[in-house]
Amino acid sequence: MSEAVASEADGEARDLLEAVVRIPSVSHDEREAAERLADFFEAHDREVWIDDVGNVRAPADDGVLLTSHIDTVPGDIPVRVEETDDGDVLWGRGSVDAKGPLCAMAVAAVRTGASFVGVVREEVDSTGGRFLVEDRDSAPDAVVNGEPSGWEGITLGYRGLLGGTYVATSESGHSSRPDNNAIQDAMDWWSAVEDEFAKDEWHPVFERVTCKPVDFRGGISDDGLSVEATMQVQLRVPPEYSTDEIREMADGHLGNGTVNWDDKVEPVMQSPRTSVARAFRAAIRSHGGDPTLLRKTGTSDMNVYARAWNCPMVTYGPGDSDLDHAPNEHIHLAEYDRAVAVLTDVTERLL
Repeated sequence: MSEAVASEADGEARDLLEAVVRIPSVSHDEREAAERLADFFEAHDREVWIDDVGNVRAPADDGVLLTSHIDTVPGDIPVRVEETDDGDVLWGRGSVDAKGPLCAMAVAAVRTGASFVGVVREEVDSTGGRFLVEDRDSAPDAVVNGEPSGWEGITLGYRGLLGGTYVATSESGHSSRPDNNAIQDAMDWWSAVEDEFAKDEWHPVFERVTCKPVDFRGGISDDGLSVEATMQVQLRVPPEYSTDEIREMADGHLGNGTVNWDDKVEPVMQSPRTSVARAFRAAIRSHGGDPTLLRKTGTSDMNVYARAWNCPMVTYGPGDSDLDHAPNEHIHLAEYDRAVAVLTDVTERLL
């Protein structure tokens, strides 16, 4: 965290954050936290409702849409505020990913009159973000998506995701036979895919296709007549490719077996010269920071919004992204205060 921190604690913003962090909101169980957010907007005389999938919708000036996610991954981290030499620190699941950004955006929205949406299930399938783009009649003029970047960081890009399930079957036979069984077919296909996208270590991770098997099951079938193999795989897709291009390259190595590609998220890379990016650089500098442009190797709801809406956008929020999903997740409240100030400044500039 930068040495430049807020000189005074933002009591209203901190109270909201601690209250929301204290409410567990693992994906599919966000309702109580959503209601607490809605109460915050109602207390500020803002129109607000919870929509059909559980998103908190507080529409206002669509010159800027501030949006982040309510859900968290599982993990019980006792919520507490700890006094340190560097200031107060809030511990708890979601304090970084992404209730810090979420609550900072809620506060900025009520102070500036910008539109706000808190979405659900970003951590599993982006149900809330996907519903939002389908349910809106038109795109906002600009979007700020909330994820931890550090208060001086501005995230412009995310890799995409291609996920699927490989299935192969072969006749059963004695293990001394030299021909492949389905398990070997699966291993051979995956090795060929990894070789296809292999890069030297010096090649930036953001610009690589990275390949990960996430589940594997194989063996003799229940009737004893065949060998079966099932493997779930994920490939992270840099902006130079589309998911369709990666699928065609991976399918080109298939022998025995098929893949059902059932999860596709396109990569996104925004220009640093958009109105939103420029506003963030100016605001961060005005609050004593040194803006840093970031590219993230994962995915976020920004991928969904960029696919649907042709408008400038960035991702921004307080917190150290290295603490996402970690057992020691915590956020420095002085950094959170500064992010609230930056978001408020940026939104006022854009509106």
